[in-house]
Amino acid sequence: MAAKTSDMRKNLFILSSLVNRDFKLKYRRSFLGVLWSVLNPLLMMLVMTAVFAHIFKYDIPAFALYLILGQVLFNYMSAASTNGLWSIIGSAALIKKIRIEKLLFPVEKVISELVNLALSLIAVPLVMVYYHVVPTWRIVMVPLVLIYVTIFAIGLALVLGALAVFFRDVAHLWGVVTLAWMYLTPIFYPYPMPTFPAIVKLVMPFNPMYHFITYFRDIVMFGVTPFDGAAPYVTPTLRDNGICLGAALIMLAIGLLVFRRSEKRFILYV
Repeated sequence: MAAKTSDMRKNLFILSSLVNRDFKLKYRRSFLGVLWSVLNPLLMMLVMTAVFAHIFKYDIPAFALYLILGQVLFNYMSAASTNGLWSIIGSAALIKKIRIEKLLFPVEKVISELVNLALSLIAVPLVMVYYHVVPTWRIVMVPLVLIYVTIFAIGLALVLGALAVFFRDVAHLWGVVTLAWMYLTPIFYPYPMPTFPAIVKLVMPFNPMYHFITYFRDIVMFGVTPFDGAAPYVTPTLRDNGICLGAALIMLAIGLLVFRRSEKRFILYV
């Protein structure tokens, strides 16, 4: 028992050290430093709002807020999974030198991006103020959806990190997958729309990011939860919570299975 506690403390120390290292490296030699975590989503929001709200004329109330909520959450998953993909390969020198829990590397990449997400979310209240959106007590549910997405991202990072060790093509393919995934997720367009092809309507319920982002928007923009007795059908319902948690846990289980079955051979390929 004492040995397990010691190992846990050691792993937590290594994890926090790696997160701290990545955070410092990300903003090293940057004039604005961590402010870029707030400015980036705001600048991207302005560009995409100009394109989709004015050129494509999507009629969505408080479009910029709708956009940034979907944008920051999807970007978090995308960055966490992409960095997780390179986590084992990028740590090859350390893995070859010392005995270390390899699972820490993809997990650390996700946590590092979670820190960046927390900074990016500072932009959300600024947009809410602009649109005069007053948060309700339901805003306290934001950590819940972040937990769902983080669990999902860890599972994804474990799968990608393991596969990339043996198949470097995964690194090239993942960029295409995330691009297609972004367009298949209602980040900058309303869903559903009558013009959607039948295949999109068929696939959308199986898109975890659609459920995570919808949940996020519901509690921030629309202020509804399963505890609100004012309406008979409110979202996110307990069913929505079940879908989000289920998708996260399934992805985590797949990630752990793939990673644990292949980690002993990492040293032969990195």
